[in-house]
Amino acid sequence: MSKVRKQAKSPEELTQLFTELANAGDAAGLADLYEPGAVLAYPPGQMTEGREGILAVYERMVAVGLKFETEETLPTIRSAKLALTSTHRRDGIGVRVQVARQQRDGSWLRVIDRPETAPAGN
Repeated sequence: MSKVRKQAKSPEELTQLFTELANAGDAAGLADLYEPGAVLAYPPGQMTEGREGILAVYERMVAVGLKFETEETLPTIRSAKLALTSTHRRDGIGVRVQVARQQRDGSWLRVIDRPETAPAGN
């Protein structure tokens, strides 16, 4: 991680931290929400692997000034130290889904992130 930052104490807190960090323009903080070998299914139709690649994606995103609002969360599904989190997209088209893993210190980081899921046919 690039510096001492607030850590997610639950998988659900990752979504809140994402919104806060994105709106603050903190690309490095966003990348720190992911494990070093995480996979981000973004840009659409592509896979970005690893924290450095994810950092590059978020640097481009914050450079254009994208802002985010909190989205309605769906119930988290847990299995041991893994969790599947998801939110309804604010535009009403599909959901966003992430897999998070609990770390040795008890915090949570994203392992897999698919932010642009839409229903079949869209």
